Amino acid sequence: MSKLKQSAAASAPAELFAALGDSTRLILVDRLGSGEHSSISGLSAGMKLSRQGVTKHLRVLENVGIVESTRVGREIQFALKPNSLTPLREYLSLVSEQWDEALMRLQTYVEDESL
Repeated sequence: MSKLKQSAAASAPAELFAALGDSTRLILVDRLGSGEHSSISGLSAGMKLSRQGVTKHLRVLENVGIVESTRVGREIQFALKPNSLTPLREYLSLVSEQWDEALMRLQTYVEDESL
């Protein structure tokens, strides 16, 4: 894979990880995980953060494609886009495979050296 393709392929998971790197945004993703649309007031219930603060976090998630917003009357409803997390799943699977291979090579090396 060329460096340009590697850079583009790595940027998608990096942007998603960066957006999810905040505990408030993880809570919001968890709350939206039921698949139901939720309003800002519903999502901010029980949080110490203002509705404006929650809105800012939702906009970060929306900018990277993790959530989508829809206007319903005067209210904005947010929903999780679960397929947007596929690049993260694929990236973590790749990293897991690489670690498994590295550990197997280490095990082979250690076992060969102990003879």
